Amino acid sequence: QVQVVESGGGLVQPGGSLRLSCVASGSGFSSYNMAWYRQAPGKQRELIARITSVGSTNYADSVKGRFTISRDNAKNTVYLQMNNLKPEDTAVYSCNAAQTRWPLENYWGKGTLVTVSS
Repeated sequence: QVQVVESGGGLVQPGGSLRLSCVASGSGFSSYNMAWYRQAPGKQRELIARITSVGSTNYADSVKGRFTISRDNAKNTVYLQMNNLKPEDTAVYSCNAAQTRWPLENYWGKGTLVTVSS
């Protein structure tokens, strides 16, 4: 069973930066597609950044140019660097690990809260 644990959330002022980390336990991390989602109060969960097993990245328009996803396979870790944060970025940020080989399981962390406020 793969465990996914996020960290790095907190309170930051508008215009500030945070870096989130997500560690996925177990072997096979390098073959996973990894993604960050967020869910703001009263809103649906949205996909904001994704990095494939070969390093290709995609971003939601709302974070493009401000957020950067990266991975370190040696540490079983994916990062989300968030710059120029805005109040509307306030949400619980969750990490997803998706197997690219059978049985194509998806694993979720519990999330970390990011609050952008002055």
